Amino acid sequence: MRVCVYAGSADGANPDYAEVSTRAITEVVRRGADVVYGGGSLGLMGVLADAALAAGGEVTGVIPRFLDDREVGHTGVTDLRVVENMHERKMLMADLADAFLVLPGGIGTLEEVVEMLSWSQLGLHRKPVGLLDVDGFWGPLVALLDHMTAERFVSVDHRKLLVADPDPVALLDAMEAWEAPKLARRWLTSEDET
Repeated sequence: MRVCVYAGSADGANPDYAEVSTRAITEVVRRGADVVYGGGSLGLMGVLADAALAAGGEVTGVIPRFLDDREVGHTGVTDLRVVENMHERKMLMADLADAFLVLPGGIGTLEEVVEMLSWSQLGLHRKPVGLLDVDGFWGPLVALLDHMTAERFVSVDHRKLLVADPDPVALLDAMEAWEAPKLARRWLTSEDET
């Protein structure tokens, strides 16, 4: 089992971001999962990699060459894979993962979670996507998705593709219990059902 973790390459303004993220990653490893992430050593990315390693987990980092060349790659992870571009990075991370956990982050983190939700809506994967809503950080995104659902741009079933919780244990419990909505499964081929 591998959990792909998306997170910011900055620490953020609130010390709770690092503290709660560390608790979440420690719990991921305690549950027997390894971590896949963007391969960076800075900000919450470095925090999550260090937390997983400290808890005894294996960590696979996936970083594009141009970022590794800037010496931001985490040299202490179990497996650091250098790819040619951001598209390869996102595809490999998604392929390696059984679930997606989203910590606080910036534009890149936002783009990654929205892309995984879009891929899930299209039936390209059936993996849970969870937001760790530390101190309400992801509240505006959750509110926007609820608004899009109320305005009928997102179906109720597609809205269920994302789970969010401020508590790491409760979030991971919800992700473990998650089942893909029937509407999302509709587009899967019979080969994907096996």
